[in-house]
Amino acid sequence: MKIYDISQEVFGCRVFPGDPAPTKTVLSSTEKGDPCNLTAFSMCAHNGTHIDAPFHFIGDGKTVDALPLEAFAGNACVAARQGILSGKDAAEIIEKARQQSPDAAKRILIKGSAEVSLDAAKVFASSGLLLLGNESQTVGPGNAPAAVHRVLLGAGVVLLEGIRLTDVPEGVYLLNAAPLKLAGADGAPCRAILMDLS
Repeated sequence: MKIYDISQEVFGCRVFPGDPAPTKTVLSSTEKGDPCNLTAFSMCAHNGTHIDAPFHFIGDGKTVDALPLEAFAGNACVAARQGILSGKDAAEIIEKARQQSPDAAKRILIKGSAEVSLDAAKVFASSGLLLLGNESQTVGPGNAPAAVHRVLLGAGVVLLEGIRLTDVPEGVYLLNAAPLKLAGADGAPCRAILMDLS
């Protein structure tokens, strides 16, 4: 079994413009004679590799702690794409994933520098998807992500943003990307991994 860590390191991660960056504070240190090493940290729920819950853009949407865990754990399909995804691109990704594994077609991870258009979001939203992942810090256009988020999150599609798939070939993997259980939160960091069981 091969395991791929598809998460960013938190303190050196990419940060969406305008969001606060993670910070680390050393509270005690064995080098300074303290009995243990102890670290405190502060971060935005959407720093680094993280999930977006529907509540991120939908006032009465589900928060992180209310999301079903099956969205984050199960077979997933990695599909490589570049540029702006059209509705046709989204349909092709879904169809190819279904041919490989019907269960993996519920969790699609887009490898590459890709941006989900509103048309693509509508196709993904109507496909029964549980989770859509991408390498960017936002799934839609960086300068106007709200419409794409509302379509996907409104359909109950959880977003896994800021993943790293450079070393992962296209195909089907077992995904584990469970977020921290943050009550009432709109998003949460996660340690996302893919397992090649073949």
